[in-house]
Amino acid sequence: MKSVVVFCGSSEGNDPEIVECAYQLGARLASEGITLVYGAAKIGIMGKLAQGALDHEGKVIGVIPDFLKLKEVFHSGLTQLIITTNMHKRKLRMHDLSDGIITLPGGYGTMEELFEMITWAQLGLHQKPIGLLYVNGFYDELLAMLRTMVSKGFLKQEYYDILLIDNSIEGLLNKMKNYQPLPLPKWIKKEQL
Repeated sequence: MKSVVVFCGSSEGNDPEIVECAYQLGARLASEGITLVYGAAKIGIMGKLAQGALDHEGKVIGVIPDFLKLKEVFHSGLTQLIITTNMHKRKLRMHDLSDGIITLPGGYGTMEELFEMITWAQLGLHQKPIGLLYVNGFYDELLAMLRTMVSKGFLKQEYYDILLIDNSIEGLLNKMKNYQPLPLPKWIKKEQL
């Protein structure tokens, strides 16, 4: 993996362990020479993530829609800042720039980004590893809900397993580097990807 997109909150929340984990993830990506792609904010978990990478001489690409530049207070010290016209183009650009996907804690926007990437993988639109950094029990209820989806027959186990989960940065990155994607669905042709 040469680049990873990280989806996370523009708020810091109220758990210092999550804030520190975001900083450490940025630092670790930088130390491994992995470019960080993220939502371009200098505030919240996003800001800590970017600062961790920048403090360790990492390459950081921020992608933000024009209308959010003021609301999310974009980071002016990035390696590259890409401005899009809307949220959908932002997500597509972030996806196109990355070889893997990691999700940290966040709110609705973070969940929407995670589930869209998982859905695209389920449909065979990409075969990138998707990681969930499980910090301090933040995702307990979400993971319980996903297991309920499997047990009630709404989600196949193989699609549940698309989501790589670990509570350590090192463990998650190792799982992502060793990820073996599912074969493309028979109804998807290679040229459709």
